[in-house]
Amino acid sequence: MDSIKIVGFTGSLRKGSYNKAALRAAGELLPQGASLEILDLSRIPFFNEDLEHGELPAPVVEFKKKVAGADALLISTPEYNYSIPPVLKNALDWASRDQTHPLSGKPLAIMSVSPSLLGGARVQYHLRQVCVVLNLEVLNQPEVFIGLAAGKFSADGKLTDEETRSRIAELVQALVDQARKLKK
Repeated sequence: MDSIKIVGFTGSLRKGSYNKAALRAAGELLPQGASLEILDLSRIPFFNEDLEHGELPAPVVEFKKKVAGADALLISTPEYNYSIPPVLKNALDWASRDQTHPLSGKPLAIMSVSPSLLGGARVQYHLRQVCVVLNLEVLNQPEVFIGLAAGKFSADGKLTDEETRSRIAELVQALVDQARKLKK
């Protein structure tokens, strides 16, 4: 069975981010033969077309290289004013901006975590719309919306809610299955 390399990232820069904690939980719940590398988007500068006409900033080059080398992508994101956080949209914009287009055709699973009841549902629908244009293969099911996050994570950032752990396990299994299909 082929090993599957997943690259994950979040739209949150917050140190105690529930979305980062959800990515760590996903890493613990991966099926055998899959690995998850969580990327930090904080060093990627805001997209500026002027920067494309020379040497790209090192964090951009590194991000694009990691995405290109992945078999699949996993995003866990908060919802900012019903939409995509700027740091996440910025990273996607950079990754879509050359002939190699490392996002194109990659399987993608999306999770969202929020202190609100809806669990970031609106950001997921907006993000899915953007990802269609980027030619990402977004998994439609299962959907993972983690609402009322404070009650589902421990003080040290461990996901303690068993139902949520089960949903994330289903999501990463579906992502790995899709990546294996596309890898054949």
